[in-house]
Amino acid sequence: MIRVDSLWLAVEPMDMRAGAERLLASVVQVFGSAQAHHGYLFANTRATRIKLLVHDGFGVWCAARRLNAGRFVWPREASAAAAPMALTQAQFDALVLGLPWQRLTQMQSITRM
Repeated sequence: MIRVDSLWLAVEPMDMRAGAERLLASVVQVFGSAQAHHGYLFANTRATRIKLLVHDGFGVWCAARRLNAGRFVWPREASAAAAPMALTQAQFDALVLGLPWQRLTQMQSITRM
């Protein structure tokens, strides 16, 4: 089992041909270093594919996912220097299923309008 304590979403699109080494170079460029037990998520420009890079303390793991239909809910920042975002486990679980993970707190209760 791979332990992941923190999950980070890289807002800038990534070429999905990138392998673990190129993703790791991007993590080091954006964060300064790849921390052990941290996961880093990347998406392509159309948000139809994502990759997760996890540093387990000894090496890196790279996993890829695509949806059969639709797109992943991915933030679209206009700034080229958009900061990475931290995700909770619940947000990550919703994101990889293609659900609106940014609205999880709003969806926890039903109110009358």
